[in-house]
Amino acid sequence: MSKTKQKKIRRRVAGKRLPKGPNGGIELLLIQSVQDLGRQGEIVEVRPGYANNYLLPQGLATFATDHHKRMVEKHRAKLEALALARLESIRNQADEISKLSVTIEANANDEGHLYGSVGPAEIAAALKQQGVTVQQDQIRLEGPLKELALYTVKIHLHQDVKDAELKVWVVPTADADAPESA
Repeated sequence: MSKTKQKKIRRRVAGKRLPKGPNGGIELLLIQSVQDLGRQGEIVEVRPGYANNYLLPQGLATFATDHHKRMVEKHRAKLEALALARLESIRNQADEISKLSVTIEANANDEGHLYGSVGPAEIAAALKQQGVTVQQDQIRLEGPLKELALYTVKIHLHQDVKDAELKVWVVPTADADAPESA
């Protein structure tokens, strides 16, 4: 038997074992919440390619068998309690961030324009020095910070939590403040 024929047979066998949904997609149980798809513990129907190429290999979902459905119903209250506790800790972190302000030194000319710009990487590093860890993609800037000033930057921690507002001071570097000798 040729290799291509073997692959076709495997696909047919694999296709029969996959739980089909009412719309012809694959029914999956989400192990973790996936943005724009569903929350942890929900049963969703997705296209086979999305399931086989992303959700299953990343460990974000598993097949929605009857056994898994019963287990989820059994542990739903436990999952909800864990989710509420996690959400509360994220809200506390957002409150903590809103009370902070960070100072970032940058090279600037006499008019206050920066030679470069301050972006999410610098803000995340400044927050890390204060003991708060955020990812760069959680920092929402309207554009790069290019002048010496006080900025209010939004930090998006979770879809169900209001964005935290962080005060960012962009100041000239310490050696720029030194008086020039003529």
